[in-house]
Amino acid sequence: MKVLAVIDMQKDFIDGALGTKEAVEITGRVREKADRYLAEGNKVIYTRDTHTEDYLNTQEGRHLPVVHCVRGTPGWEIPGSVYAQGCPVIDKPSFGSLELAEYIAGLEDLESIEVIGLCTDICVISNAMILKARLPEVPVSVDAACCAGVTPASHANALEAMKMCQIEVTGR
Repeated sequence: MKVLAVIDMQKDFIDGALGTKEAVEITGRVREKADRYLAEGNKVIYTRDTHTEDYLNTQEGRHLPVVHCVRGTPGWEIPGSVYAQGCPVIDKPSFGSLELAEYIAGLEDLESIEVIGLCTDICVISNAMILKARLPEVPVSVDAACCAGVTPASHANALEAMKMCQIEVTGR
């Protein structure tokens, strides 16, 4: 089975508090890819960046003082235009998710993992690296056309860093 990990495609990262035009531009491609995976009988898993109301008092909040993805708010939600109904969602309190890696490691007949979503240079790279470390013999790839970074330059830098760690980068 092939797995698609869709990272943090939430309103706050698309067109909300930390949104970018690049994030808006990838939403259709992300949904098309998720639908294709499901139609082929593969697995799609979403993550959701999840903070509490005291976000600004956290270490992350002190470094990025923009309140975002607070549990239960509209910005925390994955829009229906991106979310494929019935797929699991893993809430994560930090950039990378050990829970996501363990969930995927527990799947049978795992052939490959593809990682897409937001932001390439923070949460996508963090999760791709964790997955590669947890499952070193499973091919891990990232589709650059279904990712967006904080800036185009930091997006490109993250793709290069992942490539150096034997994560295949496609969609350029």
